[in-house]
Amino acid sequence: MNTIILISAALFFLVTVETRRKRNRAMTAIHQLRALAHVIDMHQLTKDPERVFSKANRTASSPRQTMNAFELTRYLDYCTEMLSLVGKVAALYAQDFEDTVVLAAVNEVENLTTGLSRKIWQKIMIIYRFKHR
Repeated sequence: MNTIILISAALFFLVTVETRRKRNRAMTAIHQLRALAHVIDMHQLTKDPERVFSKANRTASSPRQTMNAFELTRYLDYCTEMLSLVGKVAALYAQDFEDTVVLAAVNEVENLTTGLSRKIWQKIMIIYRFKHR
C-alpha cells in the first residue's frame, strides 16, 4: 500500500511539473509587467494639467513645467497607450494557458492598467476643458 501511495505521489509530481514551471514563468513576467505599469504611472504623476494654465502656487522645489498643453496631452496619451500595451501583453501570457492563478494575475494587471489609464484620461479632459474655454 505504501508503494502505491509513493508511486501515485511521484506520478502526480511529474504530471504537474510542466504546469508549475509554466505558471512560474508566466507569473514572473506578469510581475514585471505590473512593475512596468507602475513605472509609467510614476513618470506621469508630476504632469499636472493645472501647471500648464496657472503660474501661481509654485515653489522653488516644484518640478519645472516645460511642456505646453498640446505636448502634455500627447505625452499623457502616449502613457495611456503604453499602459494599454502592458495590459495586452499580460493577456498574451494567459492566451493558451488555462491556469486560474495566472488568469487572476492577468486580470489584476488589466484592471490596474485600465484604472491608471482612466486617471490619465481625466488629466487629458481637464486640459481639453481649460484649452477650449
